[in-house]
Amino acid sequence: MSEIISGDSLEIVTNQQGIHQNLHAAVHKHLSTTFEKPYHDDNLVAFESFLRWHQSDKPLFLDSCCGVGESTVHLARGNPSVQVLGCDISTHRLAKVNKQSNNKNNDEALPENMLLLHADIIDIWRLLLAADIRPLQHTILYPNPWPKSKHLQRRWHGSAIFPTIITLGGSLVMRSNWALYLQEFSAALSVANIDSQLTAYAPELAEAITPFERKYIRSCHKLYQLQAYLG
Repeated sequence: MSEIISGDSLEIVTNQQGIHQNLHAAVHKHLSTTFEKPYHDDNLVAFESFLRWHQSDKPLFLDSCCGVGESTVHLARGNPSVQVLGCDISTHRLAKVNKQSNNKNNDEALPENMLLLHADIIDIWRLLLAADIRPLQHTILYPNPWPKSKHLQRRWHGSAIFPTIITLGGSLVMRSNWALYLQEFSAALSVANIDSQLTAYAPELAEAITPFERKYIRSCHKLYQLQAYLG
């Protein structure tokens, strides 16, 4: 995350006031061009392991940038009839959920209907689309906000990968402690003629499903959730 961290609090510091003035132009540009960056070999290998695990007759939930995989476990346990794919670029973060599971009893072992994938989500999104594998639900929780104005194109909605995200379809759920990030994502969806709902999100501490979410609740941060049906 790109927050300014002070002690146990995480606060977003930005030089941007309101929705970025270049957002609409960036979205229009990316919607009219094709993202042709070569795939990284490691991501191709990871995707092959996903294909071996994936059962095409079962719905797929995608938990992008899942960090330590806590949200992936939550989704898998709560939806035993679907397959849940969690993906993160950090082996260190993903190793934590496996370590925690190995230290617990069998009743709390990792669900069999989930897979944690070490890969760059940008390539995984593109590979899923190329293979015509569409998630029924897509979760992106607390994405890196890249709060500096000059970093618009590093935010998912300002980047060249945005058309891939919306073309993958499914029911999208995003959460952030920076309302402006989700306001911009909603505005970007509007450019693509997709409706969305942005609301305050106020879970109890026991309902937190990521370490960031838990920390934000403890720090009394306001949280927000965006939902959209991408088709």
